[in-house]
Amino acid sequence: MLRDKAHPLPDPTVRIVDRLDTVPAEAWNALGTGPYPFLQHAFLVALENEDCLGERFGWLPRHLTLWLGERLIGASPLYLKFNSYGEFVFDWSWADAYQRHGLAYYPKLVSASPYTPATGPKLLVHPEAPADTRTRLIAAGLELARQSEVSSLHWLFTLPDENASLESSGMLRRTGCQFHWHNVGYASFDAFLAALSSAKRKNIRRERQRVHDAGIRFRLLDGNTASTGDWAVFHALYESTFDRRGGIPTLSLGFFRSIAHSMPEAVLLIMAELARKPVAAAFCLVGETTLYGRHWGANRHVDNLHFETCYYQGLEYCIERGLQRFEPGAQGEHKIARGFLPAQTLSAHWIANPGFAGVIARHLDMERAGMADYMDEMAQHSPYRQGEP
Repeated sequence: MLRDKAHPLPDPTVRIVDRLDTVPAEAWNALGTGPYPFLQHAFLVALENEDCLGERFGWLPRHLTLWLGERLIGASPLYLKFNSYGEFVFDWSWADAYQRHGLAYYPKLVSASPYTPATGPKLLVHPEAPADTRTRLIAAGLELARQSEVSSLHWLFTLPDENASLESSGMLRRTGCQFHWHNVGYASFDAFLAALSSAKRKNIRRERQRVHDAGIRFRLLDGNTASTGDWAVFHALYESTFDRRGGIPTLSLGFFRSIAHSMPEAVLLIMAELARKPVAAAFCLVGETTLYGRHWGANRHVDNLHFETCYYQGLEYCIERGLQRFEPGAQGEHKIARGFLPAQTLSAHWIANPGFAGVIARHLDMERAGMADYMDEMAQHSPYRQGEP
């Protein structure tokens, strides 16, 4: 144990860290980040060091760390935000309401993995830390929010047990919905298809055949096997997606190359090629039990290429590697027909203004009821045969 009864250590101290590379990687990763690549030290440091954050994008690191002496026992990835971009728990309407009433919604504090709508712990605690470490982290976050005079503090895509702790500290619960695939021990992709209704099974086979008949072939690469040229090609395709949709491509080529070098087995690059020339690519993160689909791009239209590159190749990868779950990203009801079912996501919110806190609390009560109805409705469209999980 970290605390020796015969030689008790002093109470933990709080440090706010503006650069995560000042914290030893081993110490940060010892807080339980292992299953979650998007929370690991190398991933978050690459975002900071490769020009993906900062004032230009409205993400300023303010990581909350808790120390016993010189030993890190708890932390939260925390950012001072000047917008709501890259969070995927949408509060634009809250910001608009503040503005209409002559109040400033920004800056705010957000605990999240930037640009990553994936569930994972935001209250990181060493397995041998004192029992009250999580409570101390929450209290420290609230104190920082008050001292910084921000409008609010948000903990996004939290685990159920830590969200319960946040609610116990007076924060407001918000629920969302994504669509996840679960591996029940499928021996092959065909075994997965056999669990689907006949119509859905035939449709997936037809979609995959069209991609194959178009001459598309795939290469699956990790950080060890992808070349610097492969990353350059992918990044150009990634940027093209944002150019078409009018968004901002916040992740730099340096970021992708950095994590490919520092955490090579946690990245998956799916390259689609025609006559050995890249036409599309998808980027995923590989956790201990879960595949996380993140980004994609293409330089030409091929029927069903998106579905094959972003979903079916990932499903096959999970089955072959024995991964338990595939989380392909935010939104997307079209995923249901391809085996992904509704899954609840959680977040917790502290609002400084008492009047707005009450209004938002009532809004969230209604939103939760509506979200429950929506998830029930989506579940009724399950593509699986009756009796299948």
